[in-house]
Amino acid sequence: MVNKKEGSVLPLVSICIPVLNEAGNIEALYKRLCSLATRMTGQCRLEFVFSDNHSSDETWGQLKILAEKDARVRAVRFAKNVGFQRSILANFMHAQGDAVMQIDADLQDPPEMLEQFFGEWVRGYHVVYGVRRKRRENVFISHFRRLGYWFIDMVSEHPIPRDVGDFRLVDRKVITALCKMKTPSPYLRGMIAGLGFSQTGIVYDREARVAGESKFGLSRLIRLGLTAVFNHSSVPLRFATLAGLVMLGVSVLGSFYYLVLRALHPELPQGLASIHILVLFSTGLQSLLLGMIGEYLLRIYLILRAEPVAIVEQSLNFSQDELKL
Repeated sequence: MVNKKEGSVLPLVSICIPVLNEAGNIEALYKRLCSLATRMTGQCRLEFVFSDNHSSDETWGQLKILAEKDARVRAVRFAKNVGFQRSILANFMHAQGDAVMQIDADLQDPPEMLEQFFGEWVRGYHVVYGVRRKRRENVFISHFRRLGYWFIDMVSEHPIPRDVGDFRLVDRKVITALCKMKTPSPYLRGMIAGLGFSQTGIVYDREARVAGESKFGLSRLIRLGLTAVFNHSSVPLRFATLAGLVMLGVSVLGSFYYLVLRALHPELPQGLASIHILVLFSTGLQSLLLGMIGEYLLRIYLILRAEPVAIVEQSLNFSQDELKL
């Protein structure tokens, strides 16, 4: 990494902000970013990189106004909504900084924590992430998140920090490694955790959303959790194998029991009901296991198809050579 004590050039830190219909938050966010840049004068240079996930409100128009008056504001607009995780990855690919900080536009994660993140980065950490001590949201959703973080960490092939979102600062080396990975459905928390590097967390309290609506309801949380499990765990495949062995063992025992029972009690009626139940159960179980296997096959197919992470429709303060998608 670049250290101002080792040379005359201050390190560049890119603050990456994915946005989707965040017109109500852009102005307040920009003011806080400018105040942050003023406080960190002499420590680093900042650029603000927005990735617009094809917003349908005035988000892109506001970014145009900011980019015209401030060269630090750079933005790309995607041709369609590519999803939250892919929009973050695409944003990383366009960041120029020696270190990159990801933050949401809703100001639930305080941008001022860059000062603490930056201090840990200067000390030598390649990844500095925020650990949520508490968050102001629906109690059910909050507990559901905690349960999801616990489960994902338990089944993952490598440790994934709990109560940690995408609010973090990462070194350029980490960004370079991420850009080399071919993942059509990225789960960046798991990808970054799995890369290794020296990592540390800072505890903070997450604020409530000021304006706009959350883009993450229960269904999207479940889909993101499933992506995390299938991307970073082989447990479902092993479960399929184990379930098959268990069913095979149960069927052998059941057959032996049936033969003994018929020999001792030949007068018993034919068990049509039990046969139907067993057939339905085995069919449902096989369908579930095939679905799990299909999820892994789908990911292999998408990797082979090699679609771009996102297609840039418009850009602000980017040269044509800098557009990487």
